[in-house]
Amino acid sequence: MAKIEFKPGTMLNPVPAVMVSCGDETEQNIITIAWTGIVNTDPPMTYISVRKERYSHDIIARTGEFVINLTTKDLAFATDYCGVRSGRKVDKFKDMNLTASTSRHVSCPSIGESPVNLECKVLDVREFPTHDMFLAEIVGVSVEESLMDEKGRLCLEEAGLIAYSHGSYVALQQEELGTFGYSVMKPKTRKRIAAQKQQDRRKRHDKQNHRDEQDQNGQNRRSNKERKNGKRPESPAGGQTSRRKNSGRKHSHSSAKKIR
Repeated sequence: MAKIEFKPGTMLNPVPAVMVSCGDETEQNIITIAWTGIVNTDPPMTYISVRKERYSHDIIARTGEFVINLTTKDLAFATDYCGVRSGRKVDKFKDMNLTASTSRHVSCPSIGESPVNLECKVLDVREFPTHDMFLAEIVGVSVEESLMDEKGRLCLEEAGLIAYSHGSYVALQQEELGTFGYSVMKPKTRKRIAAQKQQDRRKRHDKQNHRDEQDQNGQNRRSNKERKNGKRPESPAGGQTSRRKNSGRKHSHSSAKKIR
């Protein structure tokens, strides 16, 4: 395979595209971060690298806390917006109709629309020429209840997560290529696990379809009742519907910066 040489650079792709929320009762903000990962298992530790001039840098340095919020296809527009707009000038929670949910273990808010929230407390700060690395312990994890199956397994593949690759946001496909250890797994075991996963996936989809049908029936009943009472049916406020509408909304802004 022929290759050409590039100058040394940050060519590690793809990387996570997460929204990091920070702040306290006086100020709150969201910054989109691509440079993050896991550095230790026990205790669970992570890091985020933030440019020194970013608005969130001083907030995190002062409070010593932040929340890593995983992002999805529905949150892609908000993820980009929070990476190119400064919290010094805009309220990102308000602009993107995001919910500042109360966290369980830290003072800063979590993003309610994110399927997974990792609450973190800073342990150390490593200074580098362009970025500072905030090393932190993960002190709490919250997961969207609908992603749990009846066996208590987290079905993260159903969340519609996204990543960042060479300047673009990309959806992580649901096609599974293999699980940990599948390269040495016996064919019979591999076949049995695949069949079980297909059955579990079918059950989850049936359960979600039933839930969606119940939600729609409830909305129809409320609309019919309002019409009978001479009221104009209200449109859904906030939540997933509003988020999807926002994902198609256009904003005028300057040329996008790389997410950091």
